[in-house]
Amino acid sequence: MPSFTVFKGAKDGVPKKSTTQKPDQLVGDQVYVRVTASGVCGTDLHFLTHDMVLGHEGVGVVDAVGPDTKYLKKGDRVGWGYATDSCGHCDECISGEEIFCPQRAMYSEANLDQGSFSSGAVWREAFLHRIPDAISDEAAAPLQCGGATVFTALYDVKPNEVVGIMGVGGLGHLAIQFAAKMGCRVVVLSGTDSKRTQALELGAHRFVAMKDADPRELVEKSLWPLSRLLVTTSAQPAWDSILPMMAPRSRIYPLSVSSGNLVIPYMPLIDKGIAVQGSLVATRSVHRQMLAFAAMHKIRPVIQTFPMTEEGIKEALDRLDKGQVQYRAVLVPQ
Repeated sequence: MPSFTVFKGAKDGVPKKSTTQKPDQLVGDQVYVRVTASGVCGTDLHFLTHDMVLGHEGVGVVDAVGPDTKYLKKGDRVGWGYATDSCGHCDECISGEEIFCPQRAMYSEANLDQGSFSSGAVWREAFLHRIPDAISDEAAAPLQCGGATVFTALYDVKPNEVVGIMGVGGLGHLAIQFAAKMGCRVVVLSGTDSKRTQALELGAHRFVAMKDADPRELVEKSLWPLSRLLVTTSAQPAWDSILPMMAPRSRIYPLSVSSGNLVIPYMPLIDKGIAVQGSLVATRSVHRQMLAFAAMHKIRPVIQTFPMTEEGIKEALDRLDKGQVQYRAVLVPQ
C-alpha cells in the first residue's frame, strides 16, 4: 500500500502537508479509498491547532480491498463521515446505535493519522457508504456529515409536522431541503430578511426575521407552533423569543458544536413540556437512508470548491471561519 498525502493541523493554526504510510497489505475488511472530494465542516475549525489529519466528510473511489471484504470492489464510489469504527458487540452496537459504543472510533478521537483532507485513506468496509450514481462526488462530500447530521434530527418526522430551522447556512440550507421533501411545514428563523428568497427557494414555507422582534409578534407571524426546532447557528439563539413559538411537547435539537454551556429559561420548558434533544452524528443505517433520500429527491448542497492544497485548505477554512462560504466548502484534489 503506497503512502498518501495528508493535511494536518499545526500549532500556528495553518494546515500543513504531510505523509501517512500504511502497511503494504490490507487486512480484514480494510479498504483503501482514493479521495476525490472532501467537505469542509465547521467542526474542522476546532482542530486546526491539533497534530492530526483534518477532515471527515470524505468521498472517493475504492482502489484496493482487504481479504475479508464482502460488498465493495475496486472502482466503487464510497463516502465516510464522523464515525469510522466500533466494537460491534456491545448493546449500543447490536441495537444499531454504534455511534455511542464505548470503543467507537470518531473524528479527533482515533485514527489521527488520516482523514478526508488527503489523497487517500484506509477504513473498514463496514463504515463506508456507497454513493448513489445520481450524486456527484463534490455534492456527496458535505452530505457525509452536514447532511447526515440534520437528517438524524428529521428522519422520524411526520408529514405535515411543523419544523423550525434556525439559520440558513451550511447545515440549515440542507435541513430546509430535507424537511420540505419529507412533507413538513418548514418555518425558517433567521436574524434578518437577507436570506428570505434563498430559504423559500430551498423549500421553506414561512420565513421569520428574528432581529429586534417582539416575541408575541413572532408567534403571530409564524402562525404555526413549532413541533421541533433544529438550531444550526453557531451562536445560541435568544431563547426568550424562541420558546413562545414552540408547541407543547415539542423538541429542540442543538446541532452546532460548541464548547460553551447551553443556557435556556427553565419555566417555559416545564410549562410546555419542551424537550432539548442531544444529537450526535448519524448511525450507519440513518446515514445510508439519508444518501438514498437525497438521491431520490435531488437534495444537493450549495457548494464552493477549493483546491486540496495548503493554500486552498487555508482559504476554505478562513472563509468558513468568517462566515463567507455559501454554503459548504468542498476540497478537490489537484
